[in-house]
Amino acid sequence: MNRRRVLAGAAASTLAALPVSRAWAQAFPSQQIKFIVPYSPGGLPDTVARVVAKKLSERIGQSVVVDNRPGANGVVAASAVTSAAPDGHTLLLTDDSMMTVNPLIYKTISYDPKRDFLPVSLIATAPLFLAVHPSVPANTFQELIALIKSKPGEFAYGSSGIGSTHHLCSEAMKAALGLDIRHIPYKGTGQSVPAVVSNQVAMVFSAFPSLTGFVKSGQVKLLVSNTAKRSIFAPGVTAMGELVPGFDFAPNIGIFAPAKTPASVIVRISDEVAKLVKEADVIQTFTTAGIEGIGGGPADYAKVLASEAERDAKAIRTANLKAE
Repeated sequence: MNRRRVLAGAAASTLAALPVSRAWAQAFPSQQIKFIVPYSPGGLPDTVARVVAKKLSERIGQSVVVDNRPGANGVVAASAVTSAAPDGHTLLLTDDSMMTVNPLIYKTISYDPKRDFLPVSLIATAPLFLAVHPSVPANTFQELIALIKSKPGEFAYGSSGIGSTHHLCSEAMKAALGLDIRHIPYKGTGQSVPAVVSNQVAMVFSAFPSLTGFVKSGQVKLLVSNTAKRSIFAPGVTAMGELVPGFDFAPNIGIFAPAKTPASVIVRISDEVAKLVKEADVIQTFTTAGIEGIGGGPADYAKVLASEAERDAKAIRTANLKAE
């Protein structure tokens, strides 16, 4: 499903789906707001959280802080949010894998995405690009496809770990195009990107900022993005959706609230985020980090999550991952 087509829904429909309570709207925010992030500082969700926290604080007149709670496949962060009062002052800011992938590959997570959380705002997306080592004799993605098919099983791709977006995206690509490529998992892009630069693997999907320096120095080549349409960051690079209609595996980052949070509070937060992601300084900061602001509302985000859950489940089956 094309994410941008999904997000074309009017804000009015979101408001209609979430009746507003005037009392709650007037009371919120009454204290500091906390963004719980289920990862260590420095990653994509953390970067988005810190940008949004600063701007949101300026807009609403209350401090907004980022609280990193990594560990236990998101359970630590989920528990911190679900145990808090459902009043909008404690929120989860994460990528979608916590809601669409984790429940399928881990047996022991203690949270239920549909039961315990409400989508608030689809803040942003960050496309990934397939980088290949210069020794690979292919200068276009079509040439790479032909090369892989001529030498099945000879090439390997790196990922940021089993079950990561990078892994599932690559497996979906393999299935859609009938490619035979071996998987080498690493512990994050801090390992997988150097692996392709040093030719330990032939290719890897990664975010734009982690690849641009190596592209400029001629140490890797970008051949395709994992998006439905070409990215603003590299418009000359083919999008996977041009060859596989509907293909879109770009990671999303959004905000979730505990179940039973008043609709008026969710609408307030969503509206503020939709406005701040359009501010010039936010756009500039996001662009530098390879991030595209969206600002989708709760109804929009719910549709995207449903689509991604279906997409990720298919990719997990393709990768033959079993719940652990």
